[in-house]
Amino acid sequence: MKLILLSAAILVFGTIPGLADERPNIVVVMVDDMGFSDIGCYGSEIPTPHLDALAENGVRFSQFYNTGRCCPTRASLLTGLYSHQAGIGHMTADQGVPGYRGQLTDRCVTLAEVLGPAGYFTAMTGKWHVGFSHGVTPARRGFHRSLNLPAGGLHFSNQTGAKGGMKLYLNGDEVARDDPQFNPPWYGCDLWTEAGVRFVDEAIDQDKPFFWYLAHVAPHFPCMAPEATIAKYRGKYLRGWDKLREERYARQIESGLIKPEWELEPRPDAIPAWDTLSADEQRRYDDMMAIYAAMIDEIDKNIGKLVAALKERDQLDNTLILFLADNGGNAEAGVKGKYNGDHPGDPHSDVFIGQCWAHLNNTPFRKYKHYNHEGGIATPLIAHWPAGMSKARDGDRERDRSGEDLVGRWVRTPTHVIDLMATCVDLGSAVYPEERNGQSIIPMQGQSLKPLLTGDGNFAERPLYWEHEGNAAIRVGDTKLVRAGAKGAWELFDLDVDRTEQHDLTTAVPERAAAMKEQWKSWAKSAFVLPKPEAKKKKAPQRRVKQKQS
Repeated sequence: MKLILLSAAILVFGTIPGLADERPNIVVVMVDDMGFSDIGCYGSEIPTPHLDALAENGVRFSQFYNTGRCCPTRASLLTGLYSHQAGIGHMTADQGVPGYRGQLTDRCVTLAEVLGPAGYFTAMTGKWHVGFSHGVTPARRGFHRSLNLPAGGLHFSNQTGAKGGMKLYLNGDEVARDDPQFNPPWYGCDLWTEAGVRFVDEAIDQDKPFFWYLAHVAPHFPCMAPEATIAKYRGKYLRGWDKLREERYARQIESGLIKPEWELEPRPDAIPAWDTLSADEQRRYDDMMAIYAAMIDEIDKNIGKLVAALKERDQLDNTLILFLADNGGNAEAGVKGKYNGDHPGDPHSDVFIGQCWAHLNNTPFRKYKHYNHEGGIATPLIAHWPAGMSKARDGDRERDRSGEDLVGRWVRTPTHVIDLMATCVDLGSAVYPEERNGQSIIPMQGQSLKPLLTGDGNFAERPLYWEHEGNAAIRVGDTKLVRAGAKGAWELFDLDVDRTEQHDLTTAVPERAAAMKEQWKSWAKSAFVLPKPEAKKKKAPQRRVKQKQS
């Protein structure tokens, strides 16, 4: 009854007096194309002290999932639905069937559209990529303030090349990238953070809690970063992916992130052993990864800037910060990657780190971005909320039911990006609506993470599902059924003992595999995965008819 009265009061009066002081601010930070092991507290050799500090004073999730690709993950994050239910089962082309409209539809609502009516000041900065070209903009989907790109790939204000034509929008209006208000020349990580802090100041001036969706473009290709940052890492990758991967794996075991019995995914045959490369090849690959490492460094530096700004404004304690990635490491551009330009890594170059380094990024897992094996869908999730976790602070180390410290611990419960909407509705005392523009809204698919953040309450077990480009998976408890490609064979794994997916159990327990396959099909039909768009027919080449000469 109290919740009903509270919800009704919010709908009638907006913010409830005194409530804004109790509800947390929420900052969701998503990075683009970062692998599972690319930050320090998840095993990386790249120093990320600011993220590590958030993890040490918050919690880290060891089994948090995205959807395996940028647009679908953003759709799920913003709506709390599986991506096909939100209209973005693939990318942003409209393919004419419900799950593949290429834009957020009226069957979903965004976090901003839910939190705004509850009294939150809503803002987003960075990469949008959920249907901007169709008219689906932050300003039209509930965000009071925004500074965004329609899609990704732009890192510098003076960038050229394939992504150099990308436009910038402030509160829905196009604005010059070199506009003096942005203090050009700028690097994207700095721009998105500094603009967001200005939006936070507006929220504070209005005495409102704030929701800020910070969608970094880094470390997505083309990989580029300030030269001074790249220089810090040149030469550090001459030791090669084989040794570095073994070292990340060892650190992951030592930290408790993974179990020792989970075998390290072997180097695929397509990737050469590092020691077989020539000195020139090794220098080329070293520089590529140095550029990528610099991008992670710049992200971390801006996490520090964000935290310092919140602390300076006396907002840090009651702000929930969530940090995650949209998919696993990116193996696009194949084994050799790309290394083009007079000065690779600068605003005029074209660098993709390729499959060799993506294999390092996703230590210890199989596969990459696009796929539904763990390397494609597993992401770090760091949660930091001092006020919400106050009972577990230093000097009063509250423990959960298993006897494990609440602060600094690993949360091992399987969780998913669909859970962020339910979390925000819960913590923000918001109302999830039943319709939008006359269309009924699909119910939230996730569950609030609050019990896992605070140690108070229960988080119910449920199945999780994936599909992208024919890649598909279902996880029920610790059992996962997964396939690579629409015509690929289904594989069955016990993730409790084999999360690196090395030992297929389909022949050992075929009835289990068959039952999970049918369960996935049932979900696929209900979640608009099916029907699939019709494949485009290739036009037959026209035969040239030789004309008779008269």
